[in-house]
Amino acid sequence: MIFNPHKLGLHKILKHIPLNAIFDAPYKRKLARAVNIADLRLIAKSRAHKMVFDYLDAGADDEISLRRGKDAYSEFEMHYKVLAGIKPPLDLSTKIFGQDVTLPFFGCPTAGNRMFHWEGETAAAKAAEHHGTMYGLSSLATTGITEIGELFNGPKVFQLYVWKDRELVKDVLAKAKEGGFNALALTVDFTWYGNRERDIRNDFSIPPKYNITQTIEAIRKPAWTYDFLSHEPYTYACINTDVPADSLAAFVNSQLSPEFSWSDAEWLLGEWNGPAAPKGVVRPEDAKKAIEIGFSSIWVSNHGARQLETSPATIDVLPSIRAAVGPDVEIIMDGGVQRGTDICKALALGADAVGVGKPYLWGLAAGGTAGVIKAYDILKVELDRAMGLLGTPTVAALKKEGPSLIKRRPGSARDYPDMYAYERGYGGGVV
Repeated sequence: MIFNPHKLGLHKILKHIPLNAIFDAPYKRKLARAVNIADLRLIAKSRAHKMVFDYLDAGADDEISLRRGKDAYSEFEMHYKVLAGIKPPLDLSTKIFGQDVTLPFFGCPTAGNRMFHWEGETAAAKAAEHHGTMYGLSSLATTGITEIGELFNGPKVFQLYVWKDRELVKDVLAKAKEGGFNALALTVDFTWYGNRERDIRNDFSIPPKYNITQTIEAIRKPAWTYDFLSHEPYTYACINTDVPADSLAAFVNSQLSPEFSWSDAEWLLGEWNGPAAPKGVVRPEDAKKAIEIGFSSIWVSNHGARQLETSPATIDVLPSIRAAVGPDVEIIMDGGVQRGTDICKALALGADAVGVGKPYLWGLAAGGTAGVIKAYDILKVELDRAMGLLGTPTVAALKKEGPSLIKRRPGSARDYPDMYAYERGYGGGVV
């Protein structure tokens, strides 16, 4: 039996007792002192319920792909030019899905943002507006399409899963168009639900089960808990506001369509009739097929290493996919990004834009809108510094000269026998 305090109306009482500022004060101080994404992760871990943090932080099975996806960037060296005569400021602007943006990276569409902080998707949208970049909304978002459309007028991409119900698909696509979304991302690597063992160990549920273990953890994390208890319960608002958050697993399992095929994708493209990318491509032949049937862009991704264990690091397959589709097809890449140098390497090796997931969600869990803006600030400064030191004043120059600047380190190892190296390898400072 799941005890749900929202059904008792507790949030209607607590919302009039403004204790959030008191509980969040120490995390605001930590956020101000954070110097890298690793620091944001540590703040998120200290603030969020363990079950929620692990849901965000985890990968599939033994988390081999999760570790490799991060560490793969370290195998590429940056062979910088000297005396390049660059005059600041650098130009980080580019286009994503044909839309002008001031940064070549953006927050990937991710599910259930209000799970991490009560501001949820609105915090990510505000950060995108603050930095002039694209915003991505998941079809399993906890904030509605209309609300995001009214809040953020900039370029937006809507993410869709391979649902069975075509009427549901058509309804969601129509809402996305009405909400001003410019592009569509079809997630093609989620036909089965990945094995996230941290979730199993934590008895993950939405909302939390109020057993002894979960209650003790909620008491240990008062800032997250008070946020959760003092705000309205959330639903998966892009699909149907009548679908409560605690029905997520049942809904997803009932709607995922493993038999979804290339012909179904063609039908979807006809319904959308606009810029679109298959999100989850790691094979060159799949990228070529996608372009042949009408996708305008390719999204190289392995779902944050949360689906098929030992799937390849996306930065490793990126060059082969660029070679397969040629120089004129837009490629977006996500996966393992922790630094602005990672973004720089991805752009140099063939990506036109880079999506980030965990970094901005750690920022969200650490401090809402301020935390997401901080994550973008950190990545922007690091990217700017990397481009300047490389000798590339613009994103266009970085992409043009990339193959001569970024080279795989000779003799680099890809063996990670220590399964705990990932946790120790973040290297966050004391915050």
